[in-house]
Amino acid sequence: MNPLPSSSSSALDRRTFLRGAGVALGLPLLDGMLPRRARAAASGTVPDVRRLLTICSPLGIHTPYLFPEKTGRDYEPTRYLEPLADHRDKFTVISGIHHPDVDGGHSAEKSFLTGAAHPGQPSFRNTISLDQFAAERIGHLTRVPSLVLSANTTSLSYTRSGVPIPAEGRPSKLFARLFLEGTESEKAAQMRRIQDGQSIMDLVMDQTRQVTKKLGREDHDTLDQYFTSVRELEQRLVLAENWAKKPKPKVDMEPPTDIEDRANFTGRMKLMYDLIFLAFRTDSTRLITFCGAGGNEVVSLNGVDDGWHNLSHHGKDPAKIEQLAIIEREEMRLFAELLTRLEEVKEGDHTLLDQSAILLGSNLGNASSHNNTNLPIITAGGRMKHAGHLAFAGEEEGKTPPLANLFVNYLHHLGVEADEFATGKTTMPGIEMA
Repeated sequence: MNPLPSSSSSALDRRTFLRGAGVALGLPLLDGMLPRRARAAASGTVPDVRRLLTICSPLGIHTPYLFPEKTGRDYEPTRYLEPLADHRDKFTVISGIHHPDVDGGHSAEKSFLTGAAHPGQPSFRNTISLDQFAAERIGHLTRVPSLVLSANTTSLSYTRSGVPIPAEGRPSKLFARLFLEGTESEKAAQMRRIQDGQSIMDLVMDQTRQVTKKLGREDHDTLDQYFTSVRELEQRLVLAENWAKKPKPKVDMEPPTDIEDRANFTGRMKLMYDLIFLAFRTDSTRLITFCGAGGNEVVSLNGVDDGWHNLSHHGKDPAKIEQLAIIEREEMRLFAELLTRLEEVKEGDHTLLDQSAILLGSNLGNASSHNNTNLPIITAGGRMKHAGHLAFAGEEEGKTPPLANLFVNYLHHLGVEADEFATGKTTMPGIEMA
């Protein structure tokens, strides 16, 4: 076990200088600079670690089989909620909500975690996603600030500039990143890349300062924002260098083999959920986005003989809806398995599920018509008092809170001080923080 850091040496050395910022800025010693497990060992307490997992089903979820008829906690489980019965007190299903002004059918995937308006228009420019907003504030506490995962290459995560963050879709690469040490030469190469990044920051700052005297006030304001971004990047590079020197956690799982057959929907999803569980269990990260499976493939489930995408455009055909339901109920079963694993792990007085707020939903309310309202939303776990079935008035003006209100709940769960996010100006009515 590593010794506890002294007052003059910590996870991020207080004497570490942020180079190229125009001044030598020495960071004060902050509690957040100490590794959380070391702080817990020193105090004799179990750390209160909060996490967030967001999952998008890109081809929607057939809402008549998801939403109960009755609101509140005393509802009759629907076909899709039956697999989640053991966790009834740990989740809320929400009907009648959407992202205001987010339209465009499948294009709304881009706005699922950002709430940015009109993603289908040519002039669309995205904004920061929920996970990256949180990562800016708590990402430094773990080896990996956030994980962006996908079963179909689609990313749900966007930077503050609205740039998509490439998603990892290969479990083998994800496992190696989280749990394999690599050779000495590989570790040395990683360290060089980090240090090269710091050198580039120095060069960029030097070159930028040479032109500042010729700029007007608006350009100076733009540069101030730029300098702030550079300083934040420099801090992340320093932290990355520190984490690169620490051993990775050991897990009781063999390196996985990627499943290339897209028809093996169950195997591919389960493998990714296994790694999501381990990432949270080892505190390798606290923020994960995952865009689930869903394409033109005919999945290998009994009773399914048509492509998933074609089934999602069922046009109310009962035969197609029945095949679609087989797939989507399997999605719910796999999700329930993940909740069970998280519930079985204790962290002090709470379970890993209590410490992990989870969103399962879609940007499509009715995939058959590419409708982006009345979204299928389940929020599970976390430090929230769950409400059973929470129903709102659909698109009725003034009576429907935006989905982003729920995002404010998530930020509060994470301990992030924020009163609003995107179109969410408060928390979701009916969901109280525990």
